Amino acid sequence: MALRFVLSAFSLSLLLLLGFSSAEPVKFVDCGSSVGKVIEVDVIPCPSQPCQLHKGQSYGVNVTFASDVDSQTSKAVVHGMIAGVPVPFPIPIDDGCKSGIHCPLQKQKTYSYLTQLPVKAEYPCIRLVVKWELKDDSNKDLFCILFPVQIVN
Repeated sequence: MALRFVLSAFSLSLLLLLGFSSAEPVKFVDCGSSVGKVIEVDVIPCPSQPCQLHKGQSYGVNVTFASDVDSQTSKAVVHGMIAGVPVPFPIPIDDGCKSGIHCPLQKQKTYSYLTQLPVKAEYPCIRLVVKWELKDDSNKDLFCILFPVQIVN
């Protein structure tokens, strides 16, 4: 009887822990994924939306997508859209083939693009929309997503 209680308590604790640690997918808008289809976008940590990005911290970005083409390469291009104007947002590694994707990409396969989004201390506190593109070797968008963020202290 005591063993059953301990196992039940352990199972409940494990379920609660998994529930708190799981990330909620980020709401995004597809902005022209011409040669791919976005399945899911996660920013970790992002417990509420828009994601609050703290200055001086780095965030994990995971975009799950399916490729509609074969491609030898993939390159990320990131902008912050401020009042409709794209402002380049540098990321440490723009080569998608070094960010969780094993190149060459194959048509009809699903991939998880994994990278880091550093938020520099000198960035202003502002609400903006992030535009994140991953381009194939013909410079077409494997994915193009827009999602809102807020940079905070």
